[in-house]
Amino acid sequence: MSKSIEVRNPRTGKFDYVIIPPPPKLIAQQCNRLRRAQKTWLQLGLAGRIQVLQKWKQAIISGRDKLTEALVNDTGRLSISVLEIDLFLSGIDHWCQLTPKLLQESVEDTAISFIQLQQTAVPYPLVGVISPWTFPLLLSTIDTIGALVAGCAVIVKPSEMTPRFMAPLLASLSTVPILRDVLTFLEGAGETGSALIQYVDLVCFTGSVATGRKIAEAAAKRFIPAFLELGGKNPAIVLPSADLDLATSAILWGSVFNSGQSCLSIERIYVAESIFEEFVKQLVGKAQSLELAHPTLESGDIGPIITERQAASISDHLLDAVEQKAVVHCGGEVENYGGAWWCRPTVLTSVNHSMQIMTEQTNGPIMPVMPFSTIEEAVHLANDSLYGLSAAVFAESETEALQVGRQIDAASISINDAALSSIMHEGEKNAFKLSGIGGSRTGAAALTRFLRKKAFLVKTENISDPWWFDSNGALS
Repeated sequence: MSKSIEVRNPRTGKFDYVIIPPPPKLIAQQCNRLRRAQKTWLQLGLAGRIQVLQKWKQAIISGRDKLTEALVNDTGRLSISVLEIDLFLSGIDHWCQLTPKLLQESVEDTAISFIQLQQTAVPYPLVGVISPWTFPLLLSTIDTIGALVAGCAVIVKPSEMTPRFMAPLLASLSTVPILRDVLTFLEGAGETGSALIQYVDLVCFTGSVATGRKIAEAAAKRFIPAFLELGGKNPAIVLPSADLDLATSAILWGSVFNSGQSCLSIERIYVAESIFEEFVKQLVGKAQSLELAHPTLESGDIGPIITERQAASISDHLLDAVEQKAVVHCGGEVENYGGAWWCRPTVLTSVNHSMQIMTEQTNGPIMPVMPFSTIEEAVHLANDSLYGLSAAVFAESETEALQVGRQIDAASISINDAALSSIMHEGEKNAFKLSGIGGSRTGAAALTRFLRKKAFLVKTENISDPWWFDSNGALS
């Protein structure tokens, strides 16, 4: 029998929930069941699958209060949980509306007049999704919905740190039996995820670089595709011409959204020397105006640190920076209230790239600010990282900002805003460096990566002599 895992509540610090990982044999049985049902799901046709997904959406809306409550207990925050559910529901509509255009079969002429090319695509039968604790619902479903509408069956293994949301989702699936046959969620930690990879045809993973490497290696051994979105140490560049009120507000949001617990958060800020002091002054003033969501969910804007390990990591990065003479302008420590870990928005200066706070993913509401003297220096600093997930550039004109943005090694660049890719899923993008590998999880490719293309080369004319032989019967 698998050993149970106790789950901590991030607002109270108490271990008030228990999950029981399935044994490997049960995982294999679940995968076999889903794989068998996938054939019926595919035969339902695109219109039928869309109809079923819309029915599921209505079941989720009907049980939304319970899903919200579970997400709040998982993460300790309310407003972002509400937003997370909104993004999930809109994602269902997005793929239901877009997919009919993407799954059209094509017929084309070729360079050989009597050979016609017909193209179609078939889904991978079973997709495995392994998702993190930062946005439990959204990141466990952002890949799932596209795979389902494409015709795949899906099995999801969310983080063992935030598993409560699974129960209301599974309850909603009980009202849509045909979807329940091709979609399920597994409780468990790393061992469950490792076992899952042995039975799926494609794996999507969001999480750390260390775990991503293991998943990539396991997938490679089985010759199955792996789509990995990993860490980020995302820079923002503020040019001399930038609107400082806009830049400070946007960067503050991009840094402290979800208490900074996002791979897409702004974690490094580079500001032109001529505006550096005024920028820091405005940023600190705005950061100090934000309150913790304590003692109630509605008390403020900044939720708790979700995991104890993350609280310790933030503390280590802050301590390392302070020991190396970084200046703390506000915040600066992880606090404990009633067993929960909190960190107020923190602005640091006198930072450099010898510090963990400027090189390692922090995942906290921390804003280290560093001056630059030339655009070349700003670009160099932004690219001086093992990561390349997202970035932001601020300037008076869009043209000026884009000129700098094009030089940054990152998948998604917000222009005169920050962390837009955390709420917008349009456009295709591929991670740079250690931030990931594989097809884009946004834009059209987010769906087509779940399909294998097939080419039918059709001879359209009845030629009496086979065309590949010459008149003497020899191969041409």
